[in-house]
Amino acid sequence: MSVQITTAMVEQYKSNVYHLTQQKTSKLRRACRIESVNGKNAFYEQIGSTAARVRTSRHADTPRMDTPHARRRVSLQSYDWADLIDQEDRVRMLIDPASPYAEAAAMAMGRAMDELIVAAADGTAYTGVDGSTSTSYDANMTVDVTVRWPGVSSDDCGLNVAKILEAAELLGQNDVDPDEEKSLVVNSRQINSLLKDTKISSADFNAVKPLVSGQVSMFGGFTVIPCNRIGTDSNGDDKCLFWAKGGMLLGIGKDITTRVTERADKNYSTQVFASMDIGATRMEEVRVGYIECDPDGGPEGNLD
Repeated sequence: MSVQITTAMVEQYKSNVYHLTQQKTSKLRRACRIESVNGKNAFYEQIGSTAARVRTSRHADTPRMDTPHARRRVSLQSYDWADLIDQEDRVRMLIDPASPYAEAAAMAMGRAMDELIVAAADGTAYTGVDGSTSTSYDANMTVDVTVRWPGVSSDDCGLNVAKILEAAELLGQNDVDPDEEKSLVVNSRQINSLLKDTKISSADFNAVKPLVSGQVSMFGGFTVIPCNRIGTDSNGDDKCLFWAKGGMLLGIGKDITTRVTERADKNYSTQVFASMDIGATRMEEVRVGYIECDPDGGPEGNLD
């Protein structure tokens, strides 16, 4: 065998590309009201509730009810993603990386979309005629970190059934339509806490048997959405967001778009490019809240 045969050898790569562990799509998009947006800003009109008046006499004057009006502003933000594939890359690899790069770009866009929705849920909303009035999150929509079933110690605790039921009660007290889709956004450690709550695993409370499947798909009227992109409050507690679908709006000026083109200015390298224009806002304070959850405590607190 010729000792020069190595000159004909090429490095071998697997013909399949494996994406490293990552959130691959937006998990929260489907839980929001979706609207198309033209222009930088869009305004959404809102009409509040009024009360009927009892007529007290015959031929009384026609009453005039001042129907409350409000509006919300959603502002678009532009997101970009790009990477280059040199001509030499195509020669030295046994695969064409353009398609996997496009997939990676779409995944990055989906995660950015969720981060925007999470920030808008308890962030500042912009209201008023010209959308310049700042409206803060309503702290009355927060379920306290100590909520649990009676008879247990008052330590801070993680997510449990009692907290979910209190969140549902908050929405109910605000006359949110019981038929409106409701979502609860929970990270992995709070799912772990919830699965330790005996009322979740009991067949008397839950027909889904989550300890068998290892997840909770629906409970207390909420669709449970696993998402590790939720934040923490000033005390370091996880903020498990909940909302009725009409309470969160995702405005889309341009949906996720990917392009694979040749760049003459880069020695005709292939560029994979992705972009989107989106915005999000909380539409109504009484439809959106969060549950404070101790990141280290179980459903009944730190009972070690």
